[in-house]
Amino acid sequence: MSEPQPVVELRGITKRFPGVVANSDVNLTVNAGEVHAVCGENGAGKSTLMKILYGMQQPDEGTITINGEEIRLRNPQDAIRAGIGMVHQHFMLADNLTVRENVLLGAESLNGIGRKAKARLAELSRQTGLNASPDVLLESLGVADRQRVEIVKVLYRGAKIVILDEPTAVLVPQEVDALFDTVRGMQQQGFTFIFISHKLDEVRAIADTVTVIRRGTTVGTVDPKKISSRELAEMMVGSELPSPETRESTVTDRDVLRVQDLRLNAEGSDRAVLDDISFSLRAGEVLGIAGVEGNGQTELVETIMGMRKAHAGRIELVDAEGNARELTKLGTLARREAGIGYIPEDRTRHGLLLTQPLWANRILGYQTREPVSHGQLLDIAGARKDTARIVEEYDVRTPGIEVPAAALSGGNQQKLVVGRELSGNPVLLIASHPTRGVDVGAQALIWEQIRVARHEGLAVLLVSADLDELIGLSDTIRVMLRGRLVSEADPATVSPQELGSAMTGAEAA
Repeated sequence: MSEPQPVVELRGITKRFPGVVANSDVNLTVNAGEVHAVCGENGAGKSTLMKILYGMQQPDEGTITINGEEIRLRNPQDAIRAGIGMVHQHFMLADNLTVRENVLLGAESLNGIGRKAKARLAELSRQTGLNASPDVLLESLGVADRQRVEIVKVLYRGAKIVILDEPTAVLVPQEVDALFDTVRGMQQQGFTFIFISHKLDEVRAIADTVTVIRRGTTVGTVDPKKISSRELAEMMVGSELPSPETRESTVTDRDVLRVQDLRLNAEGSDRAVLDDISFSLRAGEVLGIAGVEGNGQTELVETIMGMRKAHAGRIELVDAEGNARELTKLGTLARREAGIGYIPEDRTRHGLLLTQPLWANRILGYQTREPVSHGQLLDIAGARKDTARIVEEYDVRTPGIEVPAAALSGGNQQKLVVGRELSGNPVLLIASHPTRGVDVGAQALIWEQIRVARHEGLAVLLVSADLDELIGLSDTIRVMLRGRLVSEADPATVSPQELGSAMTGAEAA
């Protein structure tokens, strides 16, 4: 058997930011035709390392060698010319353009926009399993097909080394299987993949080699067939981690949230985005909402929070004495003041002010309540003190509370948001994808905080694309499909595959 041929070699990569060393003497060797996974906690330096490899950032020290040639990648165009493509976790696509337009945009000089371009697009579509018409608008595609468009887009530009950043974060199990089939098929055609993921079972299923990064430096490269997910987690965080599994019931008979006949129409249309939604949520209960993205989960959460105005129906929050308060006509701040904590789906858009210090982000949504205000006056000292408490209790890794939120990794931003929302003593927590894009350590901490709050009587509405998380944390699971609650599943007995089938409408859970 011939010796493996390295196509990517990173040697001694070091990258410093003010107050933080993101990468310290990182080494990574990726061989031709393999799937090489890179694992590590949020803040471990994975994203910085991939941005360096894709030319988005420059290393302070170290060398990059591609196909045996040491090169400097000054920008993504240099990386593309070197045969490197990157499929980002948050797709870089335009919903108002067609599949063809998204792929060709910025690459017109390669094959023009006529017959040659169409032929190349058709070839790559077959190669990646993209069955969507090139003339269909992207907004009409599901998440899995959008991801295939992203892959086609980087391949169209000549990539032979493909970075996949959290590619399964929003896919159901059947879509994950299809993606892995695509990756394996492309491997046989000579493509090389660098796979970034926090889902260790998936890493072990698809990767040929795994490199683990901890606290900014490489701690080892292993064969995933010879190591368990637990052992990988221990390499990443230095200790064994719990699962989300929680079966002891804390559900009471006291309603906290009642939603009745809720309807929301699409903007400027009579088409229902939410149609006849009714459910109740009790103290001490975690109600999980499962569904393929785009089936109304985001709209449901934002309507309950007052960010969207319902066209019909009623939303009530019930206090400990059983008094129901209608929320339908209240604004978002009033709903928060009534006792709703909110972990938003997009923390950078709805949860944080990225340019502001951590203590200022502690104030968001709580500007009328202690300990960050007294009456009409903000208490900056109180905000700073409570932020320091959150940083310690929730293991938010930061040089200090004066740094802007943008300086934190995604997982540490999320821990700050979770700490803030649970610090407000809510009676209801709406948690929308609370562990999306966070590492196993941050995930375990967030799970444990939700468990503790649930045990203390908090009602939790949990929306997640992580089916293991839904099954492990929820007392009941409801499935959303095309804006309706179509079925109910018992988390004690349902499998991820059964739940995935219900989410796609293949069968009831």
